[in-house]
Amino acid sequence: MGRGDPTNAEWARLESHLPIAGRRGGRRRDHRTVINGILFRVRTGIPWRDLPEQFGSWKTVCERHRRWSADGTWDQILCAVQTDADSVGRLDWSMVSIDSTSCRAHQHAAGARKKKAPCPEKRSTPRHHRPDEGLGRSRGGLTCKIHLTGEGGCRPVAFLVTPGQWGDAPQMIEVLERIRVPRPQGGHPRTRPDHLGGDKAYSSRRNRRYLRRRQIKHTIPEPRDQRANRRRRGSMGGRPTGFDREMYKRRNEVERTINRLKNARAIATRYDKRAYVFHGTVSVAAVRPWLQD
Repeated sequence: MGRGDPTNAEWARLESHLPIAGRRGGRRRDHRTVINGILFRVRTGIPWRDLPEQFGSWKTVCERHRRWSADGTWDQILCAVQTDADSVGRLDWSMVSIDSTSCRAHQHAAGARKKKAPCPEKRSTPRHHRPDEGLGRSRGGLTCKIHLTGEGGCRPVAFLVTPGQWGDAPQMIEVLERIRVPRPQGGHPRTRPDHLGGDKAYSSRRNRRYLRRRQIKHTIPEPRDQRANRRRRGSMGGRPTGFDREMYKRRNEVERTINRLKNARAIATRYDKRAYVFHGTVSVAAVRPWLQD
């Protein structure tokens, strides 16, 4: 076992959720060797061609990561390890916080061929394909943004990859809609946290109406301009928003979740051209904290 590879205990938690290795021609490398290679690349950010020989052919490792990113296997694995944690009470639903982080895109991440949105009935088409490939251009160059929610144990629950110039508030609802943790005992999956924390960027009437409709308590400070506009409208402006300072102190949990996620160099700097491949890379980095704790 090399540095950064999953321990035997972590592998025991992960192995049962992996697809069954089928036979397609010759012999296939076992999952553990290939996944160790994927984790090594995500952690170090090196080009696929530079993978050490101990992980076998770099093409095998790269292709399996690309295929599992395209068909949603990494998303299913992330959902499975979250379900295991929730079944033993290790998923903290009492407070889930939301935030975003920008990732600088390497020059190798640019240049993907632009084409029209694919037909939904094509199974060979990646699920997370998008025309803009999740890249935005700013003064600093190409960037992308990861919007995510983190629970009390500083582990990611759901995330969304967008171009870097997209705002935070319009993405809040879509990120919350991605929270879906099945219950092994049966019943509907858990999709609603008890409390949501966010900074001023998520303060909007649309977001607050959505949270009230879903009966999710929230602690989101109101910006000064919104507060002044509400007071100027008088009784038409509505009631003042509630704010719990003690609950807001827990918003640092999502900041620590982001720091933990961006310890992976392939997350801190995006090297993947396709958005669905980078989505899979983020999923791989998100699975690891659930195995470690």
